Amino acid sequence: MTTEVEDAGLVQDAACNNAELCDLVCRGHGLDGVFADDAWTSHRRTPQLYPDAVTLDPSAAAGPVLARIDATTGASVKDSFGTLDLAPDGFRILLAAEWIWRAGGLPEGAGVDPAPRWSVVAHARGLSAWEVAWNGGGGSVGRFPPMLLEHPELVFLGSEVDGVIVGGAILNRSAHVVGVSNVFARAGVLGPVWPSLVAEISRRFPDVAIVGYESGAALDAARRSGFRSIGS
Repeated sequence: MTTEVEDAGLVQDAACNNAELCDLVCRGHGLDGVFADDAWTSHRRTPQLYPDAVTLDPSAAAGPVLARIDATTGASVKDSFGTLDLAPDGFRILLAAEWIWRAGGLPEGAGVDPAPRWSVVAHARGLSAWEVAWNGGGGSVGRFPPMLLEHPELVFLGSEVDGVIVGGAILNRSAHVVGVSNVFARAGVLGPVWPSLVAEISRRFPDVAIVGYESGAALDAARRSGFRSIGS
């Protein structure tokens, strides 16, 4: 049986994986993040929806972390272990979610819905279309610079129907795990997305554990596909 101590180690793997993704995206925007034992931080404000700090150790203290970021209005911190009290520094909770973990590979004999099918986004035009779909058709382009496609540890997956992107996800490989994030699908398709996505990740990264964080309906869908919560 997995112990709380083991889960804590898995959360650290997941947090580090997510921090590496944040670092890659920030570097794509010309920002140099810094990894330390307690946290990853960016001294300059990060792109919208990306934190200015990601804690990497449950013993991280608020003061030293905040001292390394622009902690003025608009700053955000991903408290990976739910241990920081940032209210005295003017912060409020923006999002609560669960870290999720799944052992690598598919259970023997498991049936997987063949749809949707996934392909890698390989060029700038495709990435722009992916981003528009990810943003719900709102036209946002530029949050994911094309240079991100050059990183071998980063994979943008898309699913198309009649030439239109209807679903997608980002995968990032780190030392011990592969992270899955930014999972999206056209309304009403969320349920079937996770089984096929797990199958695709397992095919690309055989026997590598998969991590991420989700909440609400997406968390429920991920759990039905073999993930379990390992921490908040």
